[in-house]
Amino acid sequence: MSALGTAVVVAAAAANAGIAAADLVPARFVVANSRLVGVAARWIPVLAGLKLAGATGLVAGLAGLTLLGAVAAVGLTAFYVGAVLVHVRARVFHNIGFPLTYLALAVGSLVALADRL
Repeated sequence: MSALGTAVVVAAAAANAGIAAADLVPARFVVANSRLVGVAARWIPVLAGLKLAGATGLVAGLAGLTLLGAVAAVGLTAFYVGAVLVHVRARVFHNIGFPLTYLALAVGSLVALADRL
């Protein structure tokens, strides 16, 4: 994997771990955004768990478990496609850049890890 690919995977893992931590607090902006897009607050810890699982899988991919990392990247890609669709469904576009950024990191991680398979 190239240095750029490694950097993308590290960034994706760090970003997902960070937002999962914000979900678990739960940070005010997380609760407010969830309300705006119609996601019940009771789902926030579940979604945080999925993000943490993805971040952990990406780290495992960097550590040599490439297939696990690629599967985690697929899961995060699907997760953030869903997040973008939820924003579109709710017509909440002022902050759609956030899930789009996480989606780009997930796709970039998938490309980087798939290159190692």
